[in-house]
Amino acid sequence: MPPYAEIDPEWRRSLDLLDDAEAIVVGRASHYADGHVVPSHSHERAQLLYARSGVVLVSSAAGRWMVPPEHAMWIPVGMAHSVEMMGAVAMRSVYLRPEAAGEAPRDLAVLAMTDLMRALVAVAVEADIAATGSRRNELAMGLLVEEIARLPQRPLALPLPSDRRLLALCRAFLAQPAHAIAIDEWASALGMSRRSFTRFFQRQTGVNLGLWRQQACVFAALPRLAEGESVTTVALDLGYDSVPAFTTMFSRMLGTAPRAYFRAAA
Repeated sequence: MPPYAEIDPEWRRSLDLLDDAEAIVVGRASHYADGHVVPSHSHERAQLLYARSGVVLVSSAAGRWMVPPEHAMWIPVGMAHSVEMMGAVAMRSVYLRPEAAGEAPRDLAVLAMTDLMRALVAVAVEADIAATGSRRNELAMGLLVEEIARLPQRPLALPLPSDRRLLALCRAFLAQPAHAIAIDEWASALGMSRRSFTRFFQRQTGVNLGLWRQQACVFAALPRLAEGESVTTVALDLGYDSVPAFTTMFSRMLGTAPRAYFRAAA
């Protein structure tokens, strides 16, 4: 993780403007270059961070989470977090007053976007933050608040370790993912026994290495499949011996086979 830069005063003022706005719901559109880091900060509002394109890495004291394209991250009020862009990112964010959070998740959560929510976020982004809300916008934002609680949660968060040496191994894997991990090589790189390493990995990430590996492969596969690459090509590139083996893993993680997943999304 690159070191966090000092918060730019102009950017800080824009955050204060969002927090101080009278509107219950405020939308904002942002575009970031690959590798850009938004330093650690928090809001007096809850945030729905929608990755319209690109992959986003959200870090907080509670963990690290990767958000793929066409998904969103729910960030509760007051949760200090930083955001790193993995590729060029088009982001749409919606900020809600605490009293508007309602039935939204209490903790950080990765959510699947729906066509309705995309349309409502677009209305929020287009609305003038300083203008008096129209009846149309008020109705749309009321529906947006209700719909957040209905967005399906996805097991797409990928916890990353805080230990720098282990994080380097995880990042190297993410750069060239494969369904097999040489546990003994990773353990040796950290000067640990296999048993000590597996326990250390569990403590650092909250999941075992096998599950983490599957989650990482899903993250690598989703953007490529969304762009129309064949399941066969993606499965073989990730080191799977067969398409059925990849499909079984994908179905176990997301509840359905790749083609069915993208048909449902469409």
